[in-house]
Amino acid sequence: MFNGLLVSTAYAQTASGGGQPSAFEMFVPFIFIFVIFYFLIIRPQAKRQKEHQKFLAEVKRGDEVVTSSGILGRVEGITDQFVTLEIAEGVKVKMLRSQIATSQKAATTEEKK
Repeated sequence: MFNGLLVSTAYAQTASGGGQPSAFEMFVPFIFIFVIFYFLIIRPQAKRQKEHQKFLAEVKRGDEVVTSSGILGRVEGITDQFVTLEIAEGVKVKMLRSQIATSQKAATTEEKK
């Protein structure tokens, strides 16, 4: 009696199924997920990266900046690839220009929020 119930249920499921979904129907959820990832993760990150590159291009001597490691300093010298920061009187550090995270003004305004 129990076996007969399972077999009839199995026949009922296969009879009303209507076949396999098309390849497009199978990829619709993946396309939807990719679109969500694009607008929530990829696009904002690309925008932040573009703004950071613009900021690095505009850094000049005398600007007070914060590095990605948290060191605060004033730009004393700058080249295409390196920047020299004065972190205390008479103490200068040479580091990669790309390691500058933000200006000191922007860091203090974010801290107050």
